Amino acid sequence: MLIEGYGHGPVAAGESLVGRRGFWANHLLAMCADGTCAGQADPEWFGGDGSDADALAEVLFDPGHWPVFRVLVPDGHPVPGVVVVYRNPVDEFGVDHLLGGPGANVGLSPALVSGLSWRELIRVADCPEPPADGLQDVSERFLLLLPLLGGVWSDEAVRERTAAALVAVGAPEGTVGRAAGHLLGHLERRALHDAGWVSPLSGG
Repeated sequence: MLIEGYGHGPVAAGESLVGRRGFWANHLLAMCADGTCAGQADPEWFGGDGSDADALAEVLFDPGHWPVFRVLVPDGHPVPGVVVVYRNPVDEFGVDHLLGGPGANVGLSPALVSGLSWRELIRVADCPEPPADGLQDVSERFLLLLPLLGGVWSDEAVRERTAAALVAVGAPEGTVGRAAGHLLGHLERRALHDAGWVSPLSGG
């Protein structure tokens, strides 16, 4: 796999990791790094337990292996795809969201995506017949891109969609409401601190 701007990084397709226990705890609870948690989040809310999350973290954040997750769209789709790169140089970890573009050449662009409006997120996640490379499952596509949500949205719509997606990927139904609420709280606080946010894809 080649991504422009990452020529010296050991990037590799990471989609097979999405189905492993502990993945969603790592990916979604990264939003807690902003330090605004009202309460302690539990990895078990997202399926698996703390041990599963710790074990998978060693894979996701391995400096010798940078997982890439492709949320692709077909040619002619109104919104470009997004490629998520776990960039793991020693002591400089970060998650990059790259503008994928439509069709077979997605994932080759170094252009960063800073956010998606609710409409854009849904259009990318729900697009029919995505390319064979990359994630196919609608719930996985939605959750992978959820940390990018910005702009204005309906709390009820986001909460219901997030809860349903979490259940679909194996989160316990008994705590899914708490998990969805926790994530939505972080998204809302971030939106309040970025009132001038404008979608880089279509203007919001």
